[in-house]
Amino acid sequence: MTRILVVEDEPAIAELAAINLRHAGYEVLIAPDAEAAQGAVDRVLPDLVLLDWMLPGRSGLSLARAWRGEPRTKPLPIIMLTARAEEADKLAGLDSGADDYVTKPFSPKELLARIRAVLRRRAPQALDEVVHVGGLTLDPATHRVTALVDGHAREARLGPTEFRLLRFLMTHPERVHSRDQLLDRVWGDHVFIEERTVDVHIKRLREALTPLRCDALVQTVRGAGYRLAEAVRAST
Repeated sequence: MTRILVVEDEPAIAELAAINLRHAGYEVLIAPDAEAAQGAVDRVLPDLVLLDWMLPGRSGLSLARAWRGEPRTKPLPIIMLTARAEEADKLAGLDSGADDYVTKPFSPKELLARIRAVLRRRAPQALDEVVHVGGLTLDPATHRVTALVDGHAREARLGPTEFRLLRFLMTHPERVHSRDQLLDRVWGDHVFIEERTVDVHIKRLREALTPLRCDALVQTVRGAGYRLAEAVRAST
């Protein structure tokens, strides 16, 4: 389930956002200040942060800049939530590293639409959308991976870890991911396991895709990691 951290010191606004997000199927954690938000991010990276600008103590603007300066939190999708609606304020929020800027009072429907848009750009694996790459179709809602083989649809038999791994690779096609990156994004950065675990699951993933004739899409990049190709290139 997609996890969203709501950093907001006004309980009524935090609860309004949380109710609408939970109704839309998101897992929600609320932090009332920067210290609590930092603690939550240190424990487990959320998929997206709704970050209030005016927080007690340290501002949301400062927190966003700090997260963008750290390798672990640099890719974290951030939507600034604030009552400051002047153009200069919006520019300051975006310059701090926020991916979008929503002003209070906000429409819950608009907020959800902006969240989906940011996730689509920055963390597509967090969305429950059907993905098509290289002849493969992955449906998160039904937990199925299929491909056409000799004109007939065939389904891969994937374990939960292989499914998450394939989903991440399919939502970031052609990009090379190191073993460390895959451990962080697929297993979670709060889980401590050996890098060679990735190799084991890549092998299982390829075996599961072999009946679909799509195993060659999962490629090893020597010295760098793994990628999922958008198509298998013919050898010359």
